Amino acid sequence: MSQYQSNIQSKIPDHDVGKFLTPFQLRLLQKNLQENLLNSSRQRIEIMLLADQGKSQTAICQILGCCPATARYWIHIARTGMAHQWQACPVGRPKAVNEKYLERLQELISHSPRDYGYSFKRWTTNWLQKHLAKELGIELSDRHIKRLLKQLGLSTLSKPRKLETIVDKNAINSSILIHDLKSGDIPENYEFLEINSNN
Repeated sequence: MSQYQSNIQSKIPDHDVGKFLTPFQLRLLQKNLQENLLNSSRQRIEIMLLADQGKSQTAICQILGCCPATARYWIHIARTGMAHQWQACPVGRPKAVNEKYLERLQELISHSPRDYGYSFKRWTTNWLQKHLAKELGIELSDRHIKRLLKQLGLSTLSKPRKLETIVDKNAINSSILIHDLKSGDIPENYEFLEINSNN
């Protein structure tokens, strides 16, 4: 056990009944605390153990020298009964998106998913995220993928044909001729009325 570990052990005494942790969670965290862990992993456990003893967020920050956001997050994990899953959350910031990722994203969006063995015709942000996570090992949320696509001027949505263009092509030199309307009030030799739609 290192000097750091022994100093922290003295700050977190053994206890049987706490505010948040079940006896199983308490034993598990204390057992994990004995192992050779990264300082950040050790700090997670220490925050939850101190919170279970009734220490405030401010006191935990002073004891461990951690930031309030970290203390607040792990106190919340202990309070919600999820302390036994403390290892499920990755340590540190997520991997950053690099140029290779952005280039691959552009390449994927410019091709059909069928070119990559999928059965659907159009990419969704969810499928782009899954494909890129599998291929490059960088996991992002669907929202982040959508944000990246927007920054690149791309979208998973098909571009609708502009109605104005369609109307303009059809409207050039077109006119409507009204005829074949018979009414009892209009004599048959009446002139046709021409309406120009370019106005």
